[in-house]
Amino acid sequence: MRHASKVIVALFAIGLSATGCARDNTSGGELAGGAGGAVLGGLAGSQIGGGTGKLIATGAGAVIGALVGSEVGRRLSEGDEERLTQTTQDSLENNQTGQTSSWDNPDTGHRGTVTPTETYKTDSGRYCREFQHTIYVDGEAKDAYGTACRQPDGSWKIVQS
Repeated sequence: MRHASKVIVALFAIGLSATGCARDNTSGGELAGGAGGAVLGGLAGSQIGGGTGKLIATGAGAVIGALVGSEVGRRLSEGDEERLTQTTQDSLENNQTGQTSSWDNPDTGHRGTVTPTETYKTDSGRYCREFQHTIYVDGEAKDAYGTACRQPDGSWKIVQS
């Protein structure tokens, strides 16, 4: 239970971070919806798979959840979310800084990109990557930003979105 409480607190902080990074004229309701969506999305993502996939799904769930507070996020399908999650994992693992990977869903016409924007080493010796998601739904673009750090087992854990 103690671990679950820490996870909930961390996911709430992620949600607040994500909504705090909004660069457009976002209403208070959308910000609150984004924070709540990030928490629920992170919790949902944490139930998927194990190891690297679980960590990425949790973080991607938080990013997607934060987007759900916006009109763009509400229109993402499950297939869109799966493509976003897989592209995020692949980009963090394989892309050079500034190299963009794309995904698209021919069933919905939605698409997006993931770009690692900075790679650095923390004072504790962990390698981290900042990244940007851009999601296009019905001609409308929405950006989300995050940071993932490499874990001792080689997996990536999204620590901020």
